[in-house]
Amino acid sequence: MRPEVIMGAGAALALCVATIIAPWATVMLTIALAVGLTVLGIVILLRAGQISFGHGLYYAAGAYTVAFLVNARLSLDTLVLIPLGGFVAMVIAIAFGFFAVRYRDIFFAMINLAISMVAFSLLEKLYHLTGGGDGMNVARPTLGGVRLGRVAFETWMFYTTLAVAAVSAFLVARYLASPLGKALEAIKSNETRLEYLGVSGNSALHIAYAVSAALAGMSGAIIAIVTGHVAPEFAYWVRSGEFVFISILGGSGNVVGAFAGSIVFEVIRNYAAAFAASYWQTILGLSLIAIIMFAPDGLTQLRLRRKVRP
Repeated sequence: MRPEVIMGAGAALALCVATIIAPWATVMLTIALAVGLTVLGIVILLRAGQISFGHGLYYAAGAYTVAFLVNARLSLDTLVLIPLGGFVAMVIAIAFGFFAVRYRDIFFAMINLAISMVAFSLLEKLYHLTGGGDGMNVARPTLGGVRLGRVAFETWMFYTTLAVAAVSAFLVARYLASPLGKALEAIKSNETRLEYLGVSGNSALHIAYAVSAALAGMSGAIIAIVTGHVAPEFAYWVRSGEFVFISILGGSGNVVGAFAGSIVFEVIRNYAAAFAASYWQTILGLSLIAIIMFAPDGLTQLRLRRKVRP
């Protein structure tokens, strides 16, 4: 059995046990897993050697899709809202992708950043639609056709998010191992040779871009449902930068690392904010710098590196 599968199964079991032993951590872990979906999308793009500083746009697209649908009182279930958030984000990415995938490296990153900042400005200015800087509240929807109380809803949302994360990680791993995934590696190493083989680098990257946006959209949808609120900051460049940082923290080429990095980041941020409200950002920064110093290849590579050492 592949090490990634063992690590993923062990991590999922550990998270389930953690929510039983410490129920107060349920929401925090749910948010971490949800953010991990966006980071997983970043990992796909990193396989092609591309970085997006604009995935906050697709994260916000999924979140605002849920907010609009819930506030329209359409009575849609959580299990419908999550994939809808991913679908809307994917459609937006397909449209923008025709332009974005023509560029590479820093130009690709900056174009995504620019598009995201335009979306951020629109979300703030269109107050009558989006609530402006105050954002929008999201009422708790049904889950599996049942209207649950707060505690039960939070618990089952954790298991729902864990299931979405597990299925997404499996499918992304299969995708990266497929010919399309190998084409992404070729874009990073030698795109000219890929074109000579008759494979369009732009098309391969466009597909990856749409898939990564769908993951970010589902992530935003889950966050909107769990927290009950959406805001323009979801599309801000700082949020997009966090996603890129977390992908590097967990291991830029690792599917499991997307969730490992996200959980570590969220735990450090929550504890730092709780015990040192005035200095939590300093503590967060120092903690993450220390992790990167001792695990430059990402958290998921720690065990492998220790095995390789003579």
